[in-house]
Amino acid sequence: MNATTVAIDLAKDVFELLWADVEGRVLVRKRLRRAQLATVFENVPPLTIVMEACSSAHYWGRRFERLGHRVLLLPAQHTKPYVRGNKTDRSDASGLLAAYRVGKILPVPLKTVEQQGIQALHRLRSHYQHQRTGSINVVRALLREFGITIPAGAAKVRAATLAALEDADNDLPMALRHRLGELLDDIAEQSVDMQRIESDLAQFNDRDLRSQRYQTATGVGLMTATALSASYGDLKRFPSGRHFASSLGITPKEFSSGNTRRLGKMTRRGDIYLRYLLIHGARSLLQSAALKRRRNQPLDRLSAWALALAERTGHNKAACAVANKLARRLWAADHHRTNFDPNHVSQPPVCH
Repeated sequence: MNATTVAIDLAKDVFELLWADVEGRVLVRKRLRRAQLATVFENVPPLTIVMEACSSAHYWGRRFERLGHRVLLLPAQHTKPYVRGNKTDRSDASGLLAAYRVGKILPVPLKTVEQQGIQALHRLRSHYQHQRTGSINVVRALLREFGITIPAGAAKVRAATLAALEDADNDLPMALRHRLGELLDDIAEQSVDMQRIESDLAQFNDRDLRSQRYQTATGVGLMTATALSASYGDLKRFPSGRHFASSLGITPKEFSSGNTRRLGKMTRRGDIYLRYLLIHGARSLLQSAALKRRRNQPLDRLSAWALALAERTGHNKAACAVANKLARRLWAADHHRTNFDPNHVSQPPVCH
């Protein structure tokens, strides 16, 4: 068999494989279980293995690369248009092969074990954060039913709730008092879990130069820096900062034809979590700049531009625009291996 390419439709237990030759002709199709997939590529000539960048793809990619094969992970949203007919494992594998043959789809780089571990820590922290937020909302809602209100702010919930539980003059039933006390303990435990994960991320940051470089930017802290470093790694694969910002989904949609160019809302096509972190970092930058201006403190070029933009377009639009600019500046900092400069002035290219 003169196969050069294998397209694999990944799944939990049963995998669809398609072998093709150099001209893209399908030679063999197979359905293999997980245990068989682990051994089918051993002791065979090097192949190009094409998979979607989905769950478990990076694990299998690392495993196949150790066997000497070339692995390409294609973004799922770009391979979907090449699937013809009904949605089946067989058609998905054929769509992968067709998408690979186009040759213009940029593959997703394989993540290392450490990168995936840091991403998993971020997911766990988000999980604990959502649980804590839900528990706080439950406490607030239940106490409000008995005429007890808690001021805004998560830090005020525990003290206000304990005061309500110790007040014998309110209408709280005794059984509810016990359950609310247990819920407060859950909230405290979730906060401790988040702090432990942040400590693990800080240890990663201490040995990761890229994360440290990102944190020199205003509005970028430990969470954004480590998430960005783990998710994207080296940013050199992006031709420019504009391409990087576009991959995060913080650039406008375009509806253009002929000489008419129309820009719409943000595409929101990238990583939701990273976009969320960058936009909240931009909000932090705007708040810090506004505070400096009220105190008559000097502003750097980026902060002055952000405040002027917020006055023209409003806080929310300005936050998205600042996140876009932060992404481009972070790409430049990583590309040139230098710290973030808020006073940087871009120079037009010199024509000779």
